[in-house]
Amino acid sequence: MYATASALYIDEMGYAMSRLEIDSDHCEDGNAIHEESSSGQSKRPSAFLDNEIAQITKLKSNPHQQLVQVGTGRPQLPVSPVKMLAGRESNYSGRGRFSSADRCHLLSRYLPVNGPWLIDQMSSRAYVSQFSADGSLFIAGFQGSHIRIYNVDRGWKVQKNILAKSLRWTITDTCLSPDQRYLAYASMSPIVHIVNAGSSETESLANVTEIHDGLDFSSNDYGGYSFGIFCVKFSKDGREIVAGSSDNSIYVYDLEANKISLRILAHTSDVNTVCFADETSHLIYSGSDDSFCKVWDRRCLNAKAKPAGVLMGHLEGITFIDTRGDGRYFISNGKDQTIKLWDIRKMSSNVTSNPGYRSYEWDYRWMDYPPQAKDLTHPCDQSVATYRGHSVLRTLIRCYFSPAFSTGQKYIYTGSHNACVYIYDLVSGAQVATLKHHKSPVRDCSWHPFNTMLVSSSWDGDVVKWEFAGSGDRPASLNKRVWTRHFYDEYM
Repeated sequence: MYATASALYIDEMGYAMSRLEIDSDHCEDGNAIHEESSSGQSKRPSAFLDNEIAQITKLKSNPHQQLVQVGTGRPQLPVSPVKMLAGRESNYSGRGRFSSADRCHLLSRYLPVNGPWLIDQMSSRAYVSQFSADGSLFIAGFQGSHIRIYNVDRGWKVQKNILAKSLRWTITDTCLSPDQRYLAYASMSPIVHIVNAGSSETESLANVTEIHDGLDFSSNDYGGYSFGIFCVKFSKDGREIVAGSSDNSIYVYDLEANKISLRILAHTSDVNTVCFADETSHLIYSGSDDSFCKVWDRRCLNAKAKPAGVLMGHLEGITFIDTRGDGRYFISNGKDQTIKLWDIRKMSSNVTSNPGYRSYEWDYRWMDYPPQAKDLTHPCDQSVATYRGHSVLRTLIRCYFSPAFSTGQKYIYTGSHNACVYIYDLVSGAQVATLKHHKSPVRDCSWHPFNTMLVSSSWDGDVVKWEFAGSGDRPASLNKRVWTRHFYDEYM
């Protein structure tokens, strides 16, 4: 399900709403959620996405039922902040405080749409930008060898300026360890470097001011040939790193043993994106230029290393995957100009090959997406929902679920080739916001895990932050620890 047109407006309380037209495609394992007119044309749907993830999202982001029905006795969403505060003081929930769903319903109304305010400006393209898990640090990686770690709590002061070692082409990915002590960075090389992110050195010049340990993924056991790494992720316990590479493989590196513990020849083309499905690290999701998403269960990998399942639906290569963290749902960004939502319980054991849907030649690195391809659908689409509006060209543009703490993962957001950031409603497919500032593709963006703040980075070299500020004035610097403690004291 996807939005084909929308118009954003924000009311006096800052609630982002949209008018949209939605269409929906039939697929083998899903239901079409739309009404048809007598002429057979689709029109506005009568209901939101009707499946388990829609119900989970509503439970995580809708307020207490007694408050929803106050006054008229009928459900009325959204509930105003004034009514919610009054309901909390009246102890409508019997808890004497906001529930997590109440909190998400209140905070998710205030989208980070105001700004932007410049954080940094570099002379080279920005490829990576990510908040740490607690929001106290922000990492940005640039094509010109620089990786910067900003201290968010200290007014975005540069805590560490890293000059990458043995860079090939660009910084393709960075990842901070769960304890925030170490930063891994990759480029188009089989070596992933590790930097001590918590050291006192501000200027980190590889093997001059600090040692940048190299993890060699081109082990002699696997041929010892050269390739590039597109994506790196730490496991939740910080003991392993998973990587996707240009040799069509997934690698898992055991940091304690200091060696590769697993290599899977996973796809028939570049593995652009890979991640652990949840904190157990048993399941791995991968996405490739072969257009397939695959699920790998490390507990039952046989000698042939077959996936636990395959998910089909994208017409072109996959640029990024983000997991919801529950071991069931994830989203993927595709070169077919769509984001797709997946439920791994719908996966197949075999790949269905149907090359007939593509009758054109196209290269996303330098060509626009063919007009005749925009209305094509995969004949065996297994996705739960499809989101359209942004563009995926020239680079591996990333997409994410919005934070669980403040939104209940109610939204999906993504960069775009047309220099914007797009925010979609997960359930309805509505395009609820478009953030415009940059002059070049926005490859990466990151929503603060607790505050109403989003940071985008672009090939124009700008790293900027977007916030919600009711007055329209420049927001004061936020201290995450103080703000979070105050929030729990006052509202929880």
